Amino acid sequence: MDQKTNVFIWDMDETLILLKSLITGSYAKAFNGSKDVEKGIEIGKTWENQILRICDDYFFYEQIEGCNKPYVDAMREYDDGLDLTDYDFANDGFVATAFDDDENKKKLAYRHRIIAQKYQKGLRSVFGEKMIRSWDNLYAVTDEYTDKWFTSARACVAQCAIGNKDPTPSVELADPNSDSTSSRVQNINVIVTSGSLIPSLVKCLLFRLDDLFSYDNVYSSWEVGKYQCFSLIKERFNGPNVQFCAIGDGWEECEASENMQWPFVQMDPGPVTTSQRFPGLNLETLGHYISVVYGGDSDDEDE
Repeated sequence: MDQKTNVFIWDMDETLILLKSLITGSYAKAFNGSKDVEKGIEIGKTWENQILRICDDYFFYEQIEGCNKPYVDAMREYDDGLDLTDYDFANDGFVATAFDDDENKKKLAYRHRIIAQKYQKGLRSVFGEKMIRSWDNLYAVTDEYTDKWFTSARACVAQCAIGNKDPTPSVELADPNSDSTSSRVQNINVIVTSGSLIPSLVKCLLFRLDDLFSYDNVYSSWEVGKYQCFSLIKERFNGPNVQFCAIGDGWEECEASENMQWPFVQMDPGPVTTSQRFPGLNLETLGHYISVVYGGDSDDEDE
């Protein structure tokens, strides 16, 4: 039987994680007094400071802030494979504004390679014990304050990563010509965020999503827009048995999904009784959205 592949395109901010609404206080205010607004703002600002510090200290953000690309491997063609073990990134003459200079493109590609390697190793490889404890505590406090939003979002993405029929997660595109019947449904998770690329990768690391989203499955629409990112994803994964579904809270990903003729799940971080939030959203619900657009029982969830 032909294998089906579902590609889930997740928005990050106010979908998988709550951050901006914490910083502005809008998340807490929506609960009409049952949430401490100032506590939420303090939590959000602590995360914001943590994100920026890690970006600058470990991911070259101060150097390459003006060179945002839609994904890490966008510069791979300029990487000549030089051994970077003793490379001096602080004094290699990189100029972030020289976009048309091949030498600078190569130096940017070097930085992207190191960023990818650090992402794959995870933050626990660079954090000391004290910093790890502080990070774990902040995550726990935030998760509790948001009624387990992070835990539930992560659980939903993990469920999608495994899928219904094959217990082995995979990011490889299924071969529609394969005769194998061992796995009928494969799911792939991709992030498309409106934030710039490097802070978005750091958010994945800090909010414990890096084991669910490989670095090459994180896209930034900061420069190119959601529709262009969706087009890149479709070009990368498209096939006769591939179905796409976008999940987010904003108008831009909704509009892009409509233009792509993909199902779209509108998330609501507010205190509403609906499955389109965390806790609440699950793979079965996503499967229903897919079946409405593509037809059939896409995830075979009722079998």
